Amino acid sequence: MKRIKCTVSYDGTLFNGYQRQPGQRTVQGELELALEKICKNSITIHSSGRTDAGVHAYGQVFHFDSELNMEGTRYMRALNSILPEDIYVLDSQEVHPEFHSRYHGKIKEYRYKLSLNCYNPLNRHYVYYHRRLLNIDKMKEAMEYLLGTHDFTSFCGNLDEVNKERTIYKAELLDDNGELTFIFVGNGFLRYMIRIMVGTLIQVGEGRKNPSDIKYILEMKDRRLAGHTAKPQGLYLYRVEYPEEVLSVPSNKNE
Repeated sequence: MKRIKCTVSYDGTLFNGYQRQPGQRTVQGELELALEKICKNSITIHSSGRTDAGVHAYGQVFHFDSELNMEGTRYMRALNSILPEDIYVLDSQEVHPEFHSRYHGKIKEYRYKLSLNCYNPLNRHYVYYHRRLLNIDKMKEAMEYLLGTHDFTSFCGNLDEVNKERTIYKAELLDDNGELTFIFVGNGFLRYMIRIMVGTLIQVGEGRKNPSDIKYILEMKDRRLAGHTAKPQGLYLYRVEYPEEVLSVPSNKNE
């Protein structure tokens, strides 16, 4: 039995999210269907996290176990020969048998794209168009309050009793002539967390909130105090990083 790790990119436009759902087209469903054809038996994959309908990925990671006597690197080509055109496997490799794509991820990076420029229907599925001017400097100031370790209950759409403490290592806003890119790097993110943070930052940019309000919103742990949930089409799972020790295949495994 081999544990295989894959990195996959996908256009989330025509998927009803990442997670497998009966009767719905999903990223997980398409990947498992392709793997079933390759491995000749049912395969369940485990991802670094779920993305919602309309959300894209540059570097989603998943793993699965296979009994095939095939090099891990060959799954990339085998999968891409079967998968639809809106999914593409970037790499595949055999990893440590205890590797887990979700639990061992130490760094995740998400990016959100927002445009202040003239609406372009050709890009409507890949960027969120905002029709009002934004104060970029105020938004950058507000993002400083998101850095560090906080309870992000106010920026979470998940009402379950789960630990909502996360650490954000980097929060940056790039402005390329009105094409904005929000960059968030952290140890993990809650459901809708990125989109709620972006929605709140938009309100800061519009003057409806002050940058220092972010600190108060975090402290109050009340979702009603934060902004709206930004639309999904601007969001991208950019990369996931893992410790080297869980990527390396034990030297005695192949002996």
